[in-house]
Amino acid sequence: MTIRHLKIFIKVAETQNMTLAASQLYLAQSTVSQAIRELEEHYGVALFSRLSKRLYITAAGKHLLNYARTVVAKFNQLEASMRKDSQIEHLRLGTTITVASCLLPSILNQLEKHCPHTEWFSLTANTAKIEEKILNNELDVGIVEGNIKSTDLISLPLVDDCLVLACAAGHPLASKKEVTAADIESYPFVMRETGSGTRELFVNFLKQKGISIQVKVEAPFPEAMRNAILLNGCLAVISIRLLENEIKAGTVKIFRNRSGEWNRTFKLVYHKDTFVTPSISFLSHLLEEYKKPNYMETPNDRYLAL
Repeated sequence: MTIRHLKIFIKVAETQNMTLAASQLYLAQSTVSQAIRELEEHYGVALFSRLSKRLYITAAGKHLLNYARTVVAKFNQLEASMRKDSQIEHLRLGTTITVASCLLPSILNQLEKHCPHTEWFSLTANTAKIEEKILNNELDVGIVEGNIKSTDLISLPLVDDCLVLACAAGHPLASKKEVTAADIESYPFVMRETGSGTRELFVNFLKQKGISIQVKVEAPFPEAMRNAILLNGCLAVISIRLLENEIKAGTVKIFRNRSGEWNRTFKLVYHKDTFVTPSISFLSHLLEEYKKPNYMETPNDRYLAL
């Protein structure tokens, strides 16, 4: 017994005529007769009485008709729903904290504008957590600032970024043109949490240079880091993209790394077996529009002397 059997049965019950039912269903009369016969054999009951070449639905037929209409209606709803879903793309996007703070709102606005049939979900975490969730199929794609470890993931560097050493305008280092290793070791730092791409890059730099710092505050959010810089006298190594307003306002002073060791990229990451959907392709092209930070180098920039 199939949905097709039930649809034929309903039409025969409504028309009380095999020939008319066949005509309205664009089927041969023999096909309609066979479907009714198969239903009667399947349930072991007569669904119609045949008197003087006319059909009369039986009590068993009326019982089946009630169920058949409900089942066919539900099936039609299912078909319509699935056809609608086939036109909708679902995107689970993970972004690291720096990316979420400086780029995510614009990215989501553009995604809704240019990919209106995409239903998205966004999660913010550090690079290690985003990588784990993509590998576990909990996210489809990520935009991260840190390095991806797994060889099962494709990582496309698309957006330029750089870290800078930042202090408040009233900090003792703010008047210097260069800072040294001794300067860095003399003052407390606010740092990102373990698993952060920003922290990993800075910690590796410190190990290479043999520099030891005092970590006074660990903060997973950019706003908490800015407050520690501005209000608690902490130094921080942080993305320049997160300090554009403070730099322009003069409340924060920054020191760049001339060597380029703090230059990095935000990467679009997805599993190597992932089908690149239109929305993932759109994200790739969109990120190229954010390639350069707004705050470029100036003749008055300060630098590290390490």
